[in-house]
Amino acid sequence: MLDEVVEAVAPRPGGCYVDCTFGRGGHTRALLDRIEPAGRVLAIDRDPQAVEAARELARSDPRVSAHHARFGEIGDIVSAAGLTGRVDGMLMDLGVSSPQLDEPGRGFSFLHDGPLDMRMDPGAGVSAAEWLADASEQEIGRILRELGEERAARRIARAVAAERGRGTPVESTRRLAAIVASVVRRGGTRARVHPATRTFQAMRMHVNDELGELERGLAAAPHLLVPGGRLVVLSFHSLEDRIVKRFMRGDDAVPAYPRRLPLVDGRRCAGAMTPVASARRPREGEVAANPRSRSAVLRVAERSR
Repeated sequence: MLDEVVEAVAPRPGGCYVDCTFGRGGHTRALLDRIEPAGRVLAIDRDPQAVEAARELARSDPRVSAHHARFGEIGDIVSAAGLTGRVDGMLMDLGVSSPQLDEPGRGFSFLHDGPLDMRMDPGAGVSAAEWLADASEQEIGRILRELGEERAARRIARAVAAERGRGTPVESTRRLAAIVASVVRRGGTRARVHPATRTFQAMRMHVNDELGELERGLAAAPHLLVPGGRLVVLSFHSLEDRIVKRFMRGDDAVPAYPRRLPLVDGRRCAGAMTPVASARRPREGEVAANPRSRSAVLRVAERSR
């Protein structure tokens, strides 16, 4: 949905934009084509490989600055650049990237055998294998149920615990996928979906605290944007989209705003966000060409004051 995303950001000549998930730079390059020499893009990512790609682009284009950070640190990055309240548009492309899925050593995919890591920043936090080795059976089941919406969460957790009880740590993607497949049976239309899909998704989201980082990034957005500045979020998971939708509609319960932000109309927020149009989904042709896009949901909001 590259064209739709760039259209939603509505870049203008000389504008300042924040690409919160640089990846391999597709969105940033599209923005650079629109903002002319006076514009600026802060390229942010928590994946060191993505950051190196951003730095390479920055070496050839002075309009780009590369930053290694999580969503929850975006406010600090923008503040350090002296751009708080001066950003014309922010883009968040959630979930895991194709390069991460396609590299077996990162441990994100059950389609390739590799170490069970799943960290978007391999230098921070604990890996999925380390978490799986220490978590209780109850905690594993809870994470799979809450983040993966996996109906067989208890059975999977029990099977993992039994494997550990035999002195066999679950340290590879292939081993975890096999354990899940041994207790989860898919029938009907769900037979086309690998039985480990929801388990891998839940563990990845937990290891990287993806929902927590999303909430912290959303909380900072109104404080960073100019009035009329746009927040564009592309999500691939129902829980993510629910958080984004509620935030853009002004639900006070999501997220908890940082204490440093001023109160506006009784809310700790630098400016209200107003949804722009309705949610958009990928066209049939794009889904056919890129099946990974099938669950994408694009939402847009503007800072209205």
